[in-house]
Amino acid sequence: MSQHGPYATLVESLKRGEIDRRTFLGRATALGVGFSAAVFSANAVAVAAAGGSKNGFALYPGQDGTPSASPVASPVAESVAPPAIGTESQTRGQDGELRIILWQAPTHASPHTSTGTKDYLAGSLVVEPLMHYLPDGTLSPNLITAVPSVENGLLSEDLSTVTFTLLEGVLWSDGEPFTANDIVFTWKWVTNTERTANLSGNLGVWAVIANIEAVDDTTAVVTFANPSAAWFDPFTGGFNGPIYPAHIFNDDPLEVGDSFLLNPIGTGPFVITSFSPNDQVTYAANENYREPNKPAFATVLIKGGGDAASAARSVLESGEYDYAWNLQVEPAVIDAMVQSSTIASLVADPGTSIERININFSDPNTEVDGQRSEMNTPNPRLSDPAVRAALNLSVPRDVIATEFYGELIPPTANILTGLPSFESPNTSWEFNIDKANQLLDEAGWVLDGDVRSKDGVELKLSYATSINQVRQKTQAVVKQAFEAIGVQVELLQVDSGIFFDSAAGNEQNLSHFYWDIDMYTSNAASPIPASFMLPYYAGPDRSNIAQKSNGWAGNNTARWVNDDYDVKFEALQSAKTFDEANALLIELNDLVIANVVVIPQVNRPADQYAIANKLEKANCTVGAFEPNFWNIANWNLVRG
Repeated sequence: MSQHGPYATLVESLKRGEIDRRTFLGRATALGVGFSAAVFSANAVAVAAAGGSKNGFALYPGQDGTPSASPVASPVAESVAPPAIGTESQTRGQDGELRIILWQAPTHASPHTSTGTKDYLAGSLVVEPLMHYLPDGTLSPNLITAVPSVENGLLSEDLSTVTFTLLEGVLWSDGEPFTANDIVFTWKWVTNTERTANLSGNLGVWAVIANIEAVDDTTAVVTFANPSAAWFDPFTGGFNGPIYPAHIFNDDPLEVGDSFLLNPIGTGPFVITSFSPNDQVTYAANENYREPNKPAFATVLIKGGGDAASAARSVLESGEYDYAWNLQVEPAVIDAMVQSSTIASLVADPGTSIERININFSDPNTEVDGQRSEMNTPNPRLSDPAVRAALNLSVPRDVIATEFYGELIPPTANILTGLPSFESPNTSWEFNIDKANQLLDEAGWVLDGDVRSKDGVELKLSYATSINQVRQKTQAVVKQAFEAIGVQVELLQVDSGIFFDSAAGNEQNLSHFYWDIDMYTSNAASPIPASFMLPYYAGPDRSNIAQKSNGWAGNNTARWVNDDYDVKFEALQSAKTFDEANALLIELNDLVIANVVVIPQVNRPADQYAIANKLEKANCTVGAFEPNFWNIANWNLVRG
């Protein structure tokens, strides 16, 4: 059974050619969808239908719907800049304090060792990538003079090398010069496998690079192990692309950099003045920032704690804060706040985020060599395909979507969703308790009282998630459905600061996965989201599986191993055209779904956030591939 909300139905109409681009944009905004998000979807639909450039790759057309240069073959270069309305005549710090509430409080601010969005957000005010993704997916130069392209001579035609020309005069926040050697160092630090603490979760993204040479202080030449259409992935965006200062780590890739976790040195618009993990972070304007009239805010407070509903109230009702992130709040509750607010508004920009249940293929209850969920110890219940298939049939996606998220947030059968170019047409979802019971009967799981068992193993599952009201209600609904098929469920709730904390010694985080199933959201961080599909790749000698031996920094926390998937994933890393990459992404999605490695629930927005009316909203826009604060250098108060 396939389900579509009004916005998803509208996108389908555009894809089928039943409405034109102008009509789509008008109807989308009438539904309450942000204009930039509607443009993003319209652009993606146009490319999926038309694509093709010099190298057979085109991501996004121009704003008028005509084909434009692609980020791979022929990108729009330095003329494409982030929104910066009202910044021309401002002075640094003139707008005073910006107050942000993240109810999931940051634990640290080092992006390359983060697993939770809250920590990426904390670091994104300080540490920057070479390029940003604009809200429509276009590449924009940040620390470089121009986006490399074949046309400007900075990207080789065979996609094997790329040259970055750095902006002149950029300084780290401590006054040291930013140079090409910092790019070399970041690559070596992220891909270093000799240390066992604070290993980077972005190793797989940067490992596609064979070499980076600092030709001089402002020129870096990158050579890829295999030419790829996704050459930009390691260097772009706040999730994968931040550059680290070599001098802070003594130019030593083996240096862990513990102090960098809470006090990173960056090229961004702010510096951290105090950090209380799992509580709050304070920032001050970076006096060495390259644009003398930015940032407009003198200080920033990021406050953590509470829950999503109270965070929404603090912006929409009391005005205590200016911005509240990730408002995972039931529709009836949030709608009442929005309708009565005169000081702020709610914005929900569609994106690629997926709220889903993740399956643990290893046994969380058996300890081997000082660790549970050891990769060679199969889960005695979830290793059975029939059990996973039965669970998949027993998740009432329509109820979850309607009751806990709202009509603009549709249920989905895919892990890759939200962008028509990589949305698989081969999958579907069904809620069918009778069919689920039949599968378990046929597989020999016998119902004895309320719980099934087989060969002395009872069908009991532990089900963990981070604490918030929507997730707890979702857990309750899923638990009731699972118990209807004879599966006993123990619900676990973990504070979000702990659940999303990447520390190797934290046994309650999602990397350890010391339970049978868990539930959270993540999103694609690139238009060719190899990094998003990396968590299902085992890698050579299973090196990408999260284990004690790698500090639980391996991306594959499910401990799922599938040789066919690994072969296709490696092919994706060297795909040279959009069509080839797109086809492989769909195949990878289909393998994950067919094997029930995850149970997708809903396609959540890129973010749903509350923002004070006094802020210039256009400068605060959120895209699908960046942390919310990617453009915070340009955030300001409404002028005039």
